[in-house]
Amino acid sequence: MNSKELRRKFLVFFESRGHKIVPSSSLIPDDPSVLLTTAGMQQFKPYLTGKADPFKDFGSRNVFSIQKSFRTTDIDEVGDFSHLTFFEMVGNFSFGGYFKETAIPLSFEFLTSVMSIDPKKIFVTAFKGDEEVPRDEEAITLWQEQFKKVGMEAKIGERIYLYGREKNWWEAGPGPAGPDAEMFYDFDIPHDTAFGKECHPNCDCGRFVEIGNDVFVQYNKTKESKYEPLAQKAIDNGRGFERLVMVAQGKKNIFETDLFAPYFELLPAELELRIKRIIVDHLRGSAFLISAGVRTSNKEAGYVLRRLLRRVFVYEKQAKLPDHLLNSIVHDLVHDYGEFYDELLKNADIIREEIEKEKEKFSKTLELGVKELNKAAELDAASAFKLYETYGVPYEIIKEMGGERAVSLKREDFEKEFEKHQEISRAGIEKKFGGHGLILDTGELKAANEEELQKVTRLHTATHLMQAALRKVLGEGVKQAGSDITVERTRFDFSFVRKLTDEELKRVEELVNFAVKQKYSVDKKEMPFEDAVKSGALHFFKEKYPPVVSVYSVGHFKADPPEVFSRELCGGPHVKNTAEIGSFKILKQEAVGSGLRRIRATVE
Repeated sequence: MNSKELRRKFLVFFESRGHKIVPSSSLIPDDPSVLLTTAGMQQFKPYLTGKADPFKDFGSRNVFSIQKSFRTTDIDEVGDFSHLTFFEMVGNFSFGGYFKETAIPLSFEFLTSVMSIDPKKIFVTAFKGDEEVPRDEEAITLWQEQFKKVGMEAKIGERIYLYGREKNWWEAGPGPAGPDAEMFYDFDIPHDTAFGKECHPNCDCGRFVEIGNDVFVQYNKTKESKYEPLAQKAIDNGRGFERLVMVAQGKKNIFETDLFAPYFELLPAELELRIKRIIVDHLRGSAFLISAGVRTSNKEAGYVLRRLLRRVFVYEKQAKLPDHLLNSIVHDLVHDYGEFYDELLKNADIIREEIEKEKEKFSKTLELGVKELNKAAELDAASAFKLYETYGVPYEIIKEMGGERAVSLKREDFEKEFEKHQEISRAGIEKKFGGHGLILDTGELKAANEEELQKVTRLHTATHLMQAALRKVLGEGVKQAGSDITVERTRFDFSFVRKLTDEELKRVEELVNFAVKQKYSVDKKEMPFEDAVKSGALHFFKEKYPPVVSVYSVGHFKADPPEVFSRELCGGPHVKNTAEIGSFKILKQEAVGSGLRRIRATVE
């Protein structure tokens, strides 16, 4: 089966088993504490913690998705047989719908029926228990029953292996936690004793590869580190799509599959395989980041994008690749993946333009950087960081091109130089603002001191006005999809199917400034949630609100009839009068994902 057929089969299988198909969320998550979306569960966190109702939002407690994901921790490892930056996660989730008794048979059926894997090739791991939480007998018994259905005896230590918390336990600090059961595919290659006397599913010799992980969220970890049973249990099953394709196509590594091989054919045959893998992986990841609204910069996701592209450009220059080659690969990537992720097709021109723009920008400094690199008699962490800071030459390129001169250069030393630079910058900021630490951090709003608190408060109220203005200009289909406010700007994500025209952006800006000049009062009232909704108060649909909520209204309330410009459920803080906001200015708009836009704005 090719990868496109597999996608369709996965969707049909889970939909036929009572799951609501949920589209992939953006690579830029709603959660401001996370840089990029790293797992299928990320968009479903509010349902896992009970802050949102899956039945209300999806019409089911059981959902399925193929999620775009990105992990920056593996950038330096890309080039070997398995590591990637961008990847996809195939996941089924249940939030109080079903638990182990359904999840495990479903996983077995998925592997043996949908993927047609021989059960003899499947091995399983489970939690062995400790002094705090008992052994997962239920999962062990259920897995044994699945193998028994196909005439196999699944003994512990032969077909089912038990491990402790380091392998078969999931938690993220206080909150939901639980054991997991992992599924492995046996490539049946000889064991390498360099990795231990005996082979087992978690051995690193290459015989086994993980193809699924059922997390059983059944405990709540208290602040005192005690584990209490959860009233509503949940299932989180994640599988790497690239690995599933590898197994389905009978390949020994992910790069031999149809997800990568066609792009390798566009590159020169003599080019080193490791470099081919880096180029294709980085271009694929860059295309998805750009389609999500990321643009190259020296911070956050923009820095990740710049790092990927510049590494590709260095290899392009080294290998003297034809000018059109990278563009050809990007073109094919966009059209192949665009069948499933239409935002790639919609942003095809932007993707190519952004890559070309960064290439032109980098080419001006790259030659100088390489010349300086070649001059250096020895390359240590300090000189390597100077090359990076001055010319933008990435660490891995310095290490590679430096050869014997960079033999003592280590990533951790380079990172220490980077941290030193950050500390110097941070010291400058502390001197500028007279202190450090946060006096306000709601997740959406952050402020380090009273001066910053006043600024983010003005921006917060301005964001309410902007949402109201967007709905007046674009219609009531506009709904909030996330926001993040710092002392420099407000970032507001909302549902809308196309790019706003310059005239529409101007009208939104004018409406907000109109509200500021009207010197509207900002009124706070507490009321039952149902009454708040009836009053027309806007609210973030993914949140689960308490029975009594705070409603902030902006307008002239003594007028007859009262004039209301904006009304929202919110926790504050806000200005008392819109005149405190000052002038409002939209900085830019960008795409976040399919059907989602983002506006960045500030106040002066």
